[in-house]
Amino acid sequence: MMGDLTTNHCGREHRWLQRSLKSKKAKEREFFYWDKSVKHGYEGWWGLASLPKLNYNSKKLRELMYEGKNSIVKKWLKKPYNLSGWRIDVGNMTGRYKGEDINGEVIAGVRKALQESNSQAWLVAENADHFPSDLDGFGWHGTMNYNGFMRPIWGWLNHRAEVEKAFFGVPVSIPRFTAGEMVSAMKEFSSTIPWRNFVSSMLLLDSHDTARFRNVVGRDIKRHIAGMGLLLTYPGVPSIYAGDELGVEGQWGEDGRRTIDWSRQSWDHEFLSEVSKLIKIRRQSHALAQGGLRWILIEDDLLAFERESKREKLLVVVSRSAQKCKIEGIDEVKQRLYGPELKGQIYKSDSASLGIYRLL
Repeated sequence: MMGDLTTNHCGREHRWLQRSLKSKKAKEREFFYWDKSVKHGYEGWWGLASLPKLNYNSKKLRELMYEGKNSIVKKWLKKPYNLSGWRIDVGNMTGRYKGEDINGEVIAGVRKALQESNSQAWLVAENADHFPSDLDGFGWHGTMNYNGFMRPIWGWLNHRAEVEKAFFGVPVSIPRFTAGEMVSAMKEFSSTIPWRNFVSSMLLLDSHDTARFRNVVGRDIKRHIAGMGLLLTYPGVPSIYAGDELGVEGQWGEDGRRTIDWSRQSWDHEFLSEVSKLIKIRRQSHALAQGGLRWILIEDDLLAFERESKREKLLVVVSRSAQKCKIEGIDEVKQRLYGPELKGQIYKSDSASLGIYRLL
């Protein structure tokens, strides 16, 4: 079980801010950025009074958050709680304010606290931007991989998308990528960071801040399965947003934060069955957990790659439409794990598709 921690800001009703508002002599006052030109008197994240931004120039704040023996970061990683790690909310903006940037210091401090409390814990940050320096091997283990996975996948697999609130905050429709353009975007992300940070980053088709992937593909179940297949076979940490496996919809972030129908009546049971099969393949495959990545074939509407470890070699083929093509330069297929038969290196599908094969 992971914890979710906001290091960038707290809430307006938090006792630290309330004490600071009541008295200028409050010791917590140094935890914030004060500005008389701002209507509410202090800096808020994105200017919001409800989310006062934390000032890590305060030694006391650092002690409470991550340096102290019983700090927030350390406490919940130890007994009796034993969290497996932290997902850091707004990790990319923590410690950054106007011309000031102490983000690296804070990242290093949180990482040190994590290692002291649980050396096996995972530290992943929310970061919708792409700053390779944030993933240099010494700070966050990984990030929520919006730029190197989700956005490229949306560009390639979107189809009659039913989404609102634009494309990741930009007032344009979702772009249309070829497979080559998608892979190029993925490589641009992965090539600038260490492999260990790449494989420690979350793979996402959507999140609590975006439209649901079911809406991105226009309710095309085959494209949804293709996307889920990429999620569960690409290097990284597969992260399925709660309800996606059931076919939950949502045209924008808040719209997607729907209550799960525990009566199961609205569930897409057929889709859930396919996702369960893919999860089983992921969990049982050494190549998918530990293997490298080699691109085999990249066409506009189809791609193929290999995942290989010391124990196993897999071939993954994904298409966004009906396809018939020859996949050359691969070893003999030992076993079909998912999708259509691969006959004499010929891959054939009558719609968007996913194929996973164990090679000799």
